[in-house]
Amino acid sequence: MVLKVTGSRNQPFSDIRKRALAQAGAKVAGRGPAKPDQTAFLGLSEAELTPAVQGAIRTLLTEIDDLRQEVGRLKAQLTRMEILADEDPLTPVLNRRALMRELERIRTFSRRYRSPAALVYLDLDDFKAVNDRFGHSAGDLALRAVADRLKSQMTEGDLVARVGGDEFAVILAQAGLHAAEVRARNLARSLEAAPVQFGEWSAPLHVSYGVSEIHPDVEGEDLLARADAAMYARRRERRA
Repeated sequence: MVLKVTGSRNQPFSDIRKRALAQAGAKVAGRGPAKPDQTAFLGLSEAELTPAVQGAIRTLLTEIDDLRQEVGRLKAQLTRMEILADEDPLTPVLNRRALMRELERIRTFSRRYRSPAALVYLDLDDFKAVNDRFGHSAGDLALRAVADRLKSQMTEGDLVARVGGDEFAVILAQAGLHAAEVRARNLARSLEAAPVQFGEWSAPLHVSYGVSEIHPDVEGEDLLARADAAMYARRRERRA
């Protein structure tokens, strides 16, 4: 028996039907447009849907469903990997890579809507002493505590990132230079107000900060360098 496969109906399935029929051991011949058939399924008439063909189609549809589920799993895995790629491995904040990407996004937003924004650079002064006295595990705990405290004081649109070591950066959305200076001073004071506890021991925190207004025409690395320079200048003034 020669089973005919029409190409005019369900055209995307044409090749699939032919493969399914061939796998079922049927001979396949092509022909032109056919008259509408109320019993047609995937372009096959009731007469063409032999048990072998139906089995082949069921197998094919199962494989398609399996592929759909696998694509869903891969998408979910990709999403998880993207999140991990943006997170600092120690603290629950963004890493430097994600910070630079967000700076570019904020620059684009500021250019389009002329919206103010600022970057704050924070450094934990003499943090090496914490590691030397209490150990690196205590130092890691202190860094996580700092990240948590910073995150708890963010408003909508603000972001916290760990630049590296004991250095953090904060993007303040909708904040001009003066407002950012006030926010940065309050952030530093809140970090210094309560020492980090290690069992029966505690370590006070000392914070230096610098602020750079985010300009659309200034690259992200330059913005970070400006905020870093402002932080060092403020530290020198305080120690003078």
